[in-house]
Amino acid sequence: MSRERWMALLFVLGSSCFLIGPFPGYVELVGPGADAVTFFVGSILFTAGGAMQVWLSLDGPRSAQWVAGVQSAGTLFFNATTFRAMDTLLTNPDYDRLVWRPDALGSICFLVSGVIGYVASPRRGWRPLRGGHAWWEPSVNLLGCVFFGISAVAGYVVPDHGSMLDLAAANWNTALGAACFLACGVATLRTGHSSKSHRRRPLRALERKILTPKG
Repeated sequence: MSRERWMALLFVLGSSCFLIGPFPGYVELVGPGADAVTFFVGSILFTAGGAMQVWLSLDGPRSAQWVAGVQSAGTLFFNATTFRAMDTLLTNPDYDRLVWRPDALGSICFLVSGVIGYVASPRRGWRPLRGGHAWWEPSVNLLGCVFFGISAVAGYVVPDHGSMLDLAAANWNTALGAACFLACGVATLRTGHSSKSHRRRPLRALERKILTPKG
């Protein structure tokens, strides 16, 4: 199996954990402890996939390495938040510092990498250019990053109440974001080629535009 398929498999498995973890029926079936472990395992799989993505980007332009590196940093923040969530209650006064803050930072990293990847993808104006290989993946990946960002905002615990701003919104947006990442991972697993493989020329153009002094 190719390196890209291995990377895709890790993202597929990690996304699956984040897809099923938020559903109340799953929590009732396995219990809160096992549910928290599911999220942690998913984050580890994301980190492994992110590490492979960094490896695959090493022979590409510097901007491609930034995309992979920032996303990979985000997965490390998710490792921290899911690990601490296994034994930190919502009523803990340090919950936001221990659990929510790394979740928010991880979501920001994902958003940054998603935006850079989308800007570097083939587009007509701001819309994706249809018809190319995996033309839809950058936009779906960015959408997943947006869902994760919304989930992080909704997951903030109000200290005075000891409850999340909107638990349902946090859960639904986590699941929707995971579904977006799962779709991209399955596509790469099926074809053996990620949209990132075909972004090198646009990424180099973006890199030249950023690094070339004006005037």
